[in-house]
Parts: sequence; C-alpha cells; structure tokens
Amino acid sequence: MNIDGVFSGGGIKGFALIGALEEIEKRGFQFVRLAGTSAGSIIAALIVAGYTSKEIYQMMDEVDLKDLLDSRKTFIPFKFAKWLLLYWRLGLYKGNELEKWLRGKLADKGLRNFSDLPANTLRVIGSDLSNGQMMVFPDDLVKYGITPGTFSIAKAIRISCSIPYFFEPVKMRSQDGTNILVDGGVLSNFPMWLFDQENVKKLRPILGIKLSSSEYEHEKHKIDNAIELFGALFETMKDAHDSRYISKKHAQNIIFIPAEGIMPIEFNLTEEKKKALLELGRNQAKKFLDRWGY
Repeated sequence: MNIDGVFSGGGIKGFALIGALEEIEKRGFQFVRLAGTSAGSIIAALIVAGYTSKEIYQMMDEVDLKDLLDSRKTFIPFKFAKWLLLYWRLGLYKGNELEKWLRGKLADKGLRNFSDLPANTLRVIGSDLSNGQMMVFPDDLVKYGITPGTFSIAKAIRISCSIPYFFEPVKMRSQDGTNILVDGGVLSNFPMWLFDQENVKKLRPILGIKLSSSEYEHEKHKIDNAIELFGALFETMKDAHDSRYISKKHAQNIIFIPAEGIMPIEFNLTEEKKKALLELGRNQAKKFLDRWGY
C-alpha cells in the first residue's frame, strides 16, 4: 500500500527510526513522498534512494560515528580551541564529513541533486537564521535565486542536521548576500504539516514517525542549572511550532517513539544502545500499526 511519510529529528536517536521503518516495510507499506528534519531527513533521503531498513542500519552501524565529528586542525589545545571555534566558526565541528558520507551513499544509487528525483518526492527542513525563517528544500531555493533541481541533496541534509553550536552553520550565498543556515529542528522538528493540511484532500494515507512521547504524555523538564535551562529552552523552541499543529486528529497517524535517556549528540553510542533504540522503534511501530486505521 502506498503512503506518504514524515520522519522527525532527534540526532543520534535516529537509530530508533530505522527500527520503525523495518516494521513498516514488513507490513507492505511503500513510501511515495517523504519529508524529514535533521536525523529524519537522513532516513527519508536513504529511503528515497532505494535503501532498505536492513541496509540503512548496516551502513550506520559500519561507520564510526566519531569520524563524522571533523574538528578544525589547530595548534591550540582543544579545550581552549573549542571556545575559539564556537566564537569564530559558530560550531565545534565542520560537518563536512557527514555531508561527504551522505553524498557517497546517495551517489551509489545515482542521486546527487534534486533533479535526480521525481518532483515532490523528498522535502527537507532547514532554518535560515539570517532571514529568521524556515526553509523547505528544494521548494524555497527559488527565493534565493537558486534553481531547485541543481541543489545537492546531501548539502540540504547537512544543513538540516547542523545542530546549533555543535556543527558549523552552512553559509549560502544568494542574491541578497550570505545566509546562515542551521538545523531545521530549530523551527520545525516534525514537518507533518507539509502533507497533512486542513481542508486539503489527502492523496494517500500519511504516516508520521516522531522521536518523542505523545504530545499528551510530555515529560516535564527538570531545570536546576544553566545547562538544563539551555536544554529545556532548545527543546521547547524546536517543538513549539509542531506542537501547535499536532491535534488528536493528527496524532492518530503518528508513531511516537519515546527515546528517553539518550542525548541527540551522543556520538559514542554503544552497540547495546544502538540495538536498544532499534528494538524500541520496532516495538512502538508494531503496537501502532496493529491498530492503525489509515
């Protein structure tokens, strides 16, 4: 059965999305259109490229995640250099290795630019901090004087994954100057609104996979210090837009995966935790799909 799918962001917790995908495949569902933010954009793009859940898990398991953390070379000791990098480069890691890895995996399936895909097959969310607005790739590229089909899919995903202060933002030149682009999760971590809109007839069932508890079971933030304050601030900010959109009506089409206890930037994830996330996603999807009425 053909469906449209939306995958949320969640950093390294994205391993749970692979487990959910495995169960979705077992039920015979096939995606026609896909959208995603951050980790969700990676999974969405790999599905569009033709990779199965087993292949995606294998390639994610084989790569040393720490190799994707490409810090800039400096003669200054890292504990001092990291603050300079944050100040001057706006991020601890370049993000080039992540983009390179993605480019290679997509190229293996014949995908480089958005023109290599059927129209509207894949949409990726980014955040333009210079203009203070959300970006939907490839749709919004025309506003920047860029022909959408010529833009790199891997570049769009790299932008969507640029967690503020962790990865350096992407600087994109346009007819109005240089724009600073970061993680799409800053403005929409779960872009189900792209496909599921009020008073618009659906082309096919829409399935969302969200790395969080249900909107009605949200765990209260614990805030006792400045670090916890920043974490709660960022979580609130990235979920605010989508929380207003997700009603009980929409929630009936969303697989919620409460991947608690793991940080989105935990790139030293153990094999045990990877498998636990995979199993969590698989189990949550199974429970949901057993009762999903489309």
